[in-house]
Amino acid sequence: MTSPERDGGMGVCVHARWWRLDPGGALVGLLAAALSMTPSLLPRPALFQGIITAFAFLIGYGVGVGVWWLVLRFVRWRPTPEGRRIAWWVYIGVAVLLTIVLGFASVGWQNEVRTTVELPEIDGFDGLLFFAGFVPVVLIGLALARAVRRLGTRLSARLGRGWGSTIATAIVVGSTVVVVSVVMFGLDRLYLANNGPAAPWVTEPMSAFRSAGPDSEVEWDLVGRHGTAFLGGGPKAADIEELTGRPALEPVRVYVGQANAPTVEERAAIAVRELERTGAFERDVLVVATTTGSGWLEPQAVDAVEYLHGGDTAIVSMQYAYTPSWVSFVFDPDAPVASSVALFDAVQAKWETLPEATRPQLVVYGLSLGAHGTQEAFDGLDDLRANTGGALLVGSPNGATMWRELTEGRDAGSPQWQPVVDGGREVRWLSVPGDFHALGPDWAAPRVAYLQHANDPVTWLGLELIWAEPDWLTPEERADEVSDSMRWIPAVTALQVVIDMFMGESVPASHGHNYGDVVLDGWQAITGDGGLDDAALARVQGVLEGYAEVQPVGSVSE
Repeated sequence: MTSPERDGGMGVCVHARWWRLDPGGALVGLLAAALSMTPSLLPRPALFQGIITAFAFLIGYGVGVGVWWLVLRFVRWRPTPEGRRIAWWVYIGVAVLLTIVLGFASVGWQNEVRTTVELPEIDGFDGLLFFAGFVPVVLIGLALARAVRRLGTRLSARLGRGWGSTIATAIVVGSTVVVVSVVMFGLDRLYLANNGPAAPWVTEPMSAFRSAGPDSEVEWDLVGRHGTAFLGGGPKAADIEELTGRPALEPVRVYVGQANAPTVEERAAIAVRELERTGAFERDVLVVATTTGSGWLEPQAVDAVEYLHGGDTAIVSMQYAYTPSWVSFVFDPDAPVASSVALFDAVQAKWETLPEATRPQLVVYGLSLGAHGTQEAFDGLDDLRANTGGALLVGSPNGATMWRELTEGRDAGSPQWQPVVDGGREVRWLSVPGDFHALGPDWAAPRVAYLQHANDPVTWLGLELIWAEPDWLTPEERADEVSDSMRWIPAVTALQVVIDMFMGESVPASHGHNYGDVVLDGWQAITGDGGLDDAALARVQGVLEGYAEVQPVGSVSE
């Protein structure tokens, strides 16, 4: 008979009892799970809540196991078997009671968050969906941890403690790498396949003012799904005239897919030739746009600037990946930066050869990971303003260097979620209409505008959220859009905001990662109103707000 394993150093036989929990792990895990049900930035469906609670339990469990091990090394007292049984029954009772209490409490918390984002309240806690997310993740996590522990114990018994632990660790790390590699390869193939075909409602452009149109060197079948949506969509001159009541030109749209050329430099060169072919350098406004991870450009944003300026515009962009932003950011964070740098440098080089009096206003734009790529293409605010005619940066990720420098250097008394820098003389932030004007008319051109919501998880998720309370959660700087019940909890809050990132599109405009209701304000601030009167601007705004009913605004899924 093999010698029994020991549970927590307490002399309890646990072979054939793989389900037994470590006392310290169970206690800390329960506490972490309870804390994870507190509110965060955005409403969470019960299934996602179950998943986040499961991960919080497993993280707490791991911490608790380590703490319990230390306690047993320095404390000689051990409870009796009867005491252990009583303690476990008490634990089970507390766990059940907490589940019931937190189930009711979470309804109130979630309704509080739902109110801040203008969603209707929910009636109750969906326990079935919660446990459908919680139970499998916990069981798999505990089973893997137990398997690793038993493997290490058996190898140590045969090879010696040091060798057994080393080999067990190597096996676990190697297996993890293999599993992750297989999963990522599968996802890559899935995203590649999804990148190919155009949507059924998109048709190949017949306009000479579009890439992939007549005489274009860009092949329609190679621009990717989002490229076809950009080139095949948007308003035509007649649409703009009908909406604004003013004469309009056919807007220029240039887009080069990742498959159109092997390197970013070659794609950028194609883009410039396309701008020359379409007469883009003769337009009033030229927008260099950096896409999100999969090559997506937000329809509301690109259409808005075309409506605003009567189609006297050109928008140029190119794809740097076919994977969603979160995949691109984790596995190839330099890709959006390299693409942005190559495209802007190539466009600017041609732009500078034009007579100064006839040059279009050269502006840059980026949403989410696109905003990150756009900012990293410049060496700070001064460099950006020196080389462009303005910038519209929407839902900037937390890791963007320029955003962080500006936010950290904000004027005293201004909150992190809506900072004021140098009185708003060069750069301003907007969350709701009117924010730009609140700082007065002294806004020097070229202007830099950030669109940013206090409850956008893309903006607030940073590594430091794991160990440090952010300013935007302190009572002094907390915005009305952030629940009063949200509290910073080490590690747990970061995990909650990760889940919030995947919910960024599920809330109405003016909240989360949705900016369709204010993007027109952003373009007006950067490029002017195009001569439209208030009535025409209201009609354009109405059309843009209607987009949200038929298509999502991009987030990490894009």
